[in-house]
Amino acid sequence: MDEGRWRERACNPSCSVVFAASSCDLTLSSDAMKNGSVASPGYPNPYPPRSHCRYDFQGRGKERVQIVFSDFNLYYSGDNGKECDNIDSLVAYVHIDGRMEKIDSFCGTTVPKPLMSNGPRLMLEFRGIYSSRYSKGFKATYSFTENFGVTSGQQLPEYPCAFVFKSNETRNGTFSSPNYPGFYPRDTECHYFFHGKKDEKVHLHFTYFDVEGVLPCEAISASDYVEFSNFMARDRKYSRHCGQLKAFDVESDRRFFRVTFRSNDRLDGTGFKASYQFLDKVDSYTAKPTNRNAASIAGEVAIKGHARIARTVDNFGTNDPMTTIDPCHHRRPGKPPPPPLASFHQREESTPLSVSAGRSRVGVNPSEEIWRLASGIQ
Repeated sequence: MDEGRWRERACNPSCSVVFAASSCDLTLSSDAMKNGSVASPGYPNPYPPRSHCRYDFQGRGKERVQIVFSDFNLYYSGDNGKECDNIDSLVAYVHIDGRMEKIDSFCGTTVPKPLMSNGPRLMLEFRGIYSSRYSKGFKATYSFTENFGVTSGQQLPEYPCAFVFKSNETRNGTFSSPNYPGFYPRDTECHYFFHGKKDEKVHLHFTYFDVEGVLPCEAISASDYVEFSNFMARDRKYSRHCGQLKAFDVESDRRFFRVTFRSNDRLDGTGFKASYQFLDKVDSYTAKPTNRNAASIAGEVAIKGHARIARTVDNFGTNDPMTTIDPCHHRRPGKPPPPPLASFHQREESTPLSVSAGRSRVGVNPSEEIWRLASGIQ
């Protein structure tokens, strides 16, 4: 997509965007306002045929753009298969490696799950080719946020994405992947640090898990993953987890526990939701914990072109729905897998994570203040 051809036009981001013309471009900057709403031309009335609108969201620094849809009704004949090509649609783009890349497309009448960008910019492109008197278009709210949609724990500003959970503040609660229950953003690494009191351990119970990848969840398979460790370094006691898994439990050996979520710039999932509990080391949890990968859920998940189609999917018996694949909503396209990364080596002593603009690495010491925050030292 040639950004130079975009005709940018200023607008008050607090207003609901309603256009009288059938062609429009709009720039929404976090400098003007951190949140607001956008809508298709003429909403809630039907949008005119041959509508073409671009909504360019521009944040700063560590900000991410989150889009939450409240209404979605585009003209759809029902004869277009499972793709949104050449019909009324809304397409999302983000910046990857210096270019705008398509990550999602939506059509039909199913309200999309929340969207989140991988960086401070995101663009929506709306094309209303046909329309009808019943097709009123879409409406959504947007926000420029730095918390990745994670609403629990204490965020550490020294990291791109890190949250601390302390026993002396609360002994139990929940946490989730970025932008849950929507698709997690690409190329994102988030850490969850759990700090118990002396003679306490940490118990985690995952009620929902959909992280794109195949066992053993390594770089050579271009897998996203969730990693567990009793240290700041990788802990070989716990295997990485990826795929669609039934509910499972993980337990620490000591008062400190780290959970790391990592996504690449390829296919995505809806992430995970879990509860945590700080227990005395002599206490037992009601469910038997496991340190191995849980079995994949019953059902078949097929990769067909760029479409991911879920069949007979078990939703784990919770209120969290599995990913709903609209006839026009498909998984995000990917790239060839990267070369394997150098393997990590388990270390008896904790090896801190470094802090960089985009992600954290193992084996390089950060500042004393960041290490104090991450390790829970008071």
